[in-house]
Amino acid sequence: MGKGNRLPMADFRAMLERLGHSDVKTLLNSGNAVFTSSSRSTRKLAVDIAAATEEQFDVSTPVVVKSAQEFAAVVTFNPIVPPESEHSRFLVAFAMDAAKLKELGALRSLIAPGERFVVTDHAAYLHCAGGLLDSKLGVAILGKAGRYVTTRNWGTVMKIAALLEQGSAQ
Repeated sequence: MGKGNRLPMADFRAMLERLGHSDVKTLLNSGNAVFTSSSRSTRKLAVDIAAATEEQFDVSTPVVVKSAQEFAAVVTFNPIVPPESEHSRFLVAFAMDAAKLKELGALRSLIAPGERFVVTDHAAYLHCAGGLLDSKLGVAILGKAGRYVTTRNWGTVMKIAALLEQGSAQ
């Protein structure tokens, strides 16, 4: 959701429950949620959640919904697994549409020495050894060029994966 689009997590959780989702768990203060839904269309879920978020919180932001299997693929097929000390310097971009991820490939000319950038069908992965805000590519993805994606650092991705694992173990 980004720094300017923070939501009260208790209210966000309640909104998701009103939409009919169960086992709702939120993470951090930026709109990360894991839930169970009877809907099997991630696209419809994203549209419905985006509409409810705009209506209830006056926040218009890309909403990306991934099934547990899709999220697991983002983690499993990460081509640049960073050491734990680099999790905050490793950005993962998610999109509802693989074509929007592919569009990020046009930003390759912004890659600086020491950076690695890979776009797959599951996500786009960027490792910025000097930090995300010191990276022209990182700033571009976090800015206008990334308006159709949502990003999380690897530490957050791993926390979401852990929540999904907890849910599947129940």
